[in-house]
Amino acid sequence: MLEILFNGKYGGIETALGVAISFLVAFVGFAVFKNVLPKDQGREFAHNGALSEGKPRGAGIIMIFAFVVSTVVVIRLDVEYIAYLLLIFGSMMTGYLDDASATPWSELKKGILDLVISLGSAVSYWYFNSSRIVIATLGIDIKLPALVFIALGTILVWASINVTNCSDGVDGLCGSLSVISLFSAFVLIHKLDCDERFEKIILVMLACILAYLWFNSSPSKLLMGDAGSRALGVMLAIAFMKTTAPIMFVPCAIVLIIDGGLGLVKLSAIRYLKLKKFMANVRTPIHDHMRKNKKWSDTQTVFRFCIIQIIVCSAVMGIIFK
Repeated sequence: MLEILFNGKYGGIETALGVAISFLVAFVGFAVFKNVLPKDQGREFAHNGALSEGKPRGAGIIMIFAFVVSTVVVIRLDVEYIAYLLLIFGSMMTGYLDDASATPWSELKKGILDLVISLGSAVSYWYFNSSRIVIATLGIDIKLPALVFIALGTILVWASINVTNCSDGVDGLCGSLSVISLFSAFVLIHKLDCDERFEKIILVMLACILAYLWFNSSPSKLLMGDAGSRALGVMLAIAFMKTTAPIMFVPCAIVLIIDGGLGLVKLSAIRYLKLKKFMANVRTPIHDHMRKNKKWSDTQTVFRFCIIQIIVCSAVMGIIFK
């Protein structure tokens, strides 16, 4: 990996300085502005949710501001990349306003906003790139009809926003899993020679997430809230579309998908299919099941989930780049 970062096509020191600047901007932002963030009210239905009460919440606004500022400094922007930044920033703002609201936003309101951002992300990628996708493990390269690609892309972004958001319930978990998945996308983009500039954007985001994790490691000093988790979902989805192999999102974010996604499946089955006992013995998100039912500590949950994700990502890379 060091060969990719420092001896590759970037010019070495430029990339190193960009990563360092991004980390420092985010780190200083968290240290200086964390006390002006809204305070968490505790999460009534989450395991140990009361422990979060009173902590600064919505730190995603600092993380994404730092990401945007650093990207503007480090990356040569054009209309495509400005569109991505606006979509990520917009997702952050919807999450932050919800975090800061005295009354939580309705599911319908958040769902509509997520749909708009998801559709905007899919259309932006299609317009500036193409509807070509690669199934890397099978060596298949196809071009989908535009409407089909946009529909599938919208679903990808919407799912990514929601599973990432649902996984943000344990100190360090959402950020750590996002780092692993984003770095996997970085490797795929580099090896498949897709987009040099987006590789740099991923590195900038990784630096900002790592600065956040400095403060969010257990016991955390602040929480990213919807402001961070929703924006990370958009970033992850766009990154995997940029690989030209968006289906790789499934294995490379499988722990996020299972952790956050099973809760959505359970809720939908109970609410819309009237299956009252569906997954009755499984507590969701899965990280709460492991902590309460399996008696894992927060640290065990984060480490074990990350180990599983690293193993899966490593296996995927081994298959693709055999």
